[in-house]
Amino acid sequence: MRLFVALTPPGEVVEALRVGTQGLRECAPELRWTRPEQWHVTLAFLGEVGDEVVDELAGRLSRVAARHRALTLALGGGGRFGHRVLWTGVRGDRDNLRRLADSTRAAARRSWLAVEHRPYRPHVTLARADGEVDLRPLVERLAPWHGPQWVATRLQLVRSRLGATPGGWALHEPIAGWPLGSVPADH
Repeated sequence: MRLFVALTPPGEVVEALRVGTQGLRECAPELRWTRPEQWHVTLAFLGEVGDEVVDELAGRLSRVAARHRALTLALGGGGRFGHRVLWTGVRGDRDNLRRLADSTRAAARRSWLAVEHRPYRPHVTLARADGEVDLRPLVERLAPWHGPQWVATRLQLVRSRLGATPGGWALHEPIAGWPLGSVPADH
């Protein structure tokens, strides 16, 4: 099965982002916009994982979650990956978010899974283009947007079923989750 490890923003954050991007969706219908209920912050993309590895991986991720504290985060601004992916960024406790992402990747490697080695860039994917599209005007419009803060308290292992939704997007189904160690000191 195709898996990734993620943090999921709460409903009020998702709704604020949905409202904040409504105008963008209307002015760029040529893009394939992700459904709000699928929005997440990926910590580690694992790709295809055999059933025989999932239990070991889950045990390792449980220990990762216990060692990391909850994170105060917010979504905001915009960016792009080339001419095909539009995203909003993640703000707040980025240093500890990066450490959590590193730990989830290490847990995957210890379970003999191949993990990407590129620098971690926390974001929520908003839309994809089927061909090359000039996303710069959309990034500029997203730049001033700031969403509400939230406390990420749960690490999730998520299954992604490609093409399982209207519009050909993947369906993301959490298959396991673990509470992060402790609440941040400022809450």
